[in-house]
Amino acid sequence: KEFGVRELERQVARIVRKVSKKKAEGKNIKINLNSKNLSSYLGPERFNDLEDNKNDVGVVTGLAWTPYGGEILKLESILIDEVGDTILTGRLGEVMQESAKIAISFIKHNHKKLKVDLKIFKDKRIHIHAPAGAVPKDGPSAGVSMMSSMVSLLTNQKIKDSIAMTGEITLHGKVLPVGGIREKVLAAIRSGISLVILPKDNKGDFDNIPKHLSEKIKVKYVSNVFEIFKEIY
Repeated sequence: KEFGVRELERQVARIVRKVSKKKAEGKNIKINLNSKNLSSYLGPERFNDLEDNKNDVGVVTGLAWTPYGGEILKLESILIDEVGDTILTGRLGEVMQESAKIAISFIKHNHKKLKVDLKIFKDKRIHIHAPAGAVPKDGPSAGVSMMSSMVSLLTNQKIKDSIAMTGEITLHGKVLPVGGIREKVLAAIRSGISLVILPKDNKGDFDNIPKHLSEKIKVKYVSNVFEIFKEIY
């Protein structure tokens, strides 16, 4: 989770100080650090990604790039019994807001193929939210996630667990390549994701990931959003 190694050095130093104190107190103990007893030296875990790979109707796991590495990004949508424009919350930037508009236009244009009732848009409105609302979010990478979240919601189909995705979308449903593939895939592996959906044109980026890491996760390459819908339900 850290951008560099200075924080790692600090945490190692904390452990060393506590072990040294026990030795100085004359305690003749053997220290064996592992994942089970590490919290007794460093305190409770600050991050627990493994809880974030569950999806549901209208809920999808996206992948994001940050200056500190890759992150999983949950997107959720619900229907509200009132007429109005789509609600976007979670400090979404201008590009992400445009991705939401593109997704809605695509769904309306392809409502017959998607088996979406257009009357829904006359009687209800969609609320899209990205948790961790205090953190600003932007970029085109969440396009496929927003599309999948809304199609899941409007067709009442639960998205499979342990699937994550990234990619930009167009009005014609094409999936365009995005950056930060290495960081995003590593975040998916760290979070226990079993399948990651990537733009077809990002295959070269995935191939550059060391084999001992890339073999830990399955990948599906797509060039249009209809290929995504075949995988996620």
